[in-house]
Amino acid sequence: MNTTFLKACRGEATDYTPVWMMRQAGRYLPEYHTVRSRYSFLEMCRTPEAAAEVTIQPVDLIGVDAAILFSDILVVPEAMGAPLEFHENRGPVFPEPVRDQAAVAKLIVPDPEEKLGYVMAAIRLLRRELATKVPLIGFAGAPFTIATYLVEGGSSKNFFLTKKMMYTAPELYGQLLDKITESTILYLKAQVAAGAQALQLFDSWAGVLAPRDFGEFALPYARRIFKALKDAGVEVPLIYFANNGATLLEQSKTVGADVLGLDWRINIDDAARIVGPGIALQGNLDPCALLLPPAKLEERVARILEQGKAAHGHIFNLGHGILPEIPPEQAKFMVEAVHRLSRR
Repeated sequence: MNTTFLKACRGEATDYTPVWMMRQAGRYLPEYHTVRSRYSFLEMCRTPEAAAEVTIQPVDLIGVDAAILFSDILVVPEAMGAPLEFHENRGPVFPEPVRDQAAVAKLIVPDPEEKLGYVMAAIRLLRRELATKVPLIGFAGAPFTIATYLVEGGSSKNFFLTKKMMYTAPELYGQLLDKITESTILYLKAQVAAGAQALQLFDSWAGVLAPRDFGEFALPYARRIFKALKDAGVEVPLIYFANNGATLLEQSKTVGADVLGLDWRINIDDAARIVGPGIALQGNLDPCALLLPPAKLEERVARILEQGKAAHGHIFNLGHGILPEIPPEQAKFMVEAVHRLSRR
């Protein structure tokens, strides 16, 4: 197996810089659409064979150094008892938003094998199929990010209802976040037991918070997850990605992760100075930069690789998920460029 990704997470020397992409198992690949044509999005998440097939596609087609499980961060709140729908143009919708004591009380902390067994089945299947290829990354949404979907009833532009709860009903907000946190700890432990070889916590909306509010309303819950995993003897690399979080790095470095994911709004060498020793960095090409002509794209890759030398360890990635409009050959060119330019 190619373990370059796992070594880089631990800050060990590697022959080249490993690379994978957020949302790499997805809509930019024609092969993904072939599988997707047979299922709704949620059906695909719940069908281990389909989830495994699209998880492996970018490994074989693009040449990435790690696979990330095809699933969605919102399967956890659904398992907690919040009905979930996906609409083609609106994205995820929670038709029964969680905004009062009764709604929070109704949510359960689910047994992951019972309610999310299809995720564990996909992981077990993938470990067999990836045995001679690359490691498998499992993941979950960070509690603040999950809470925004539950409170807003879907995605939001200004997160008014979430912040209203934070500021005017902090006890209720805390109860909601506690339940999400406990559910996420159990879920990630189950992923490792099923065979996940690294875990990423996605805090997709952390960047909408002022640093003070991030420190009070988001970071403590993410920190609790990483501490609980380490206290339970989980030894796989742990990654924390706070999107739009360049202003939050000073705090994010205390979360307890082995790796911090970076968006494209900061240079990696600057991030390395803020984060200091002992934590690897992951990132951080702007996904739209994949549209550049090959020579210019290669320049961007070379610059990020050079900056990445300042980090304790560096995993090349995009600064957020790959976009559906990106031609697959551009993604493949980027991966090949990372490998070629970074080879020692």
